[in-house]
Amino acid sequence: MTTEAQRAVAAAVVVRGERVLLVRRRVAEGTLSWQFPAGKIEPEETPEETPGEAAARETEEETGLLVVPQSVLGQRVHPMTGREIHYIACRPVGGQAVVASADEVAGLAWATHGELPQYVPYGLFGPVQNYLDEALLS
Repeated sequence: MTTEAQRAVAAAVVVRGERVLLVRRRVAEGTLSWQFPAGKIEPEETPEETPGEAAARETEEETGLLVVPQSVLGQRVHPMTGREIHYIACRPVGGQAVVASADEVAGLAWATHGELPQYVPYGLFGPVQNYLDEALLS
């Protein structure tokens, strides 16, 4: 049985134009402050069957933005948090990105490719970086 702390996390990599959505957590996880909208995969959501369901739900809960999952970019155990994370490329389809969950999110930004290092100085997961290199620079 998976405990609350052990549940995998789904992260939404939302690109609009030449920018990607980042949220600043109200409570940082170690050195992590800015990250993709993300949250724990609920027990009824299984990453194998519905890889984008949790990512889309968390994006709406945290930012009010409606997104549709496009593809699974990859998964890993995050080196800073020790949590299993599933990265999902998502396309915005409605709403405006705002701080919708003030208890979780302190701010948000639509970052350009060149701005990513200032938000995420420790670098991105390889498959996510490759996706953003193509999506933001094409």
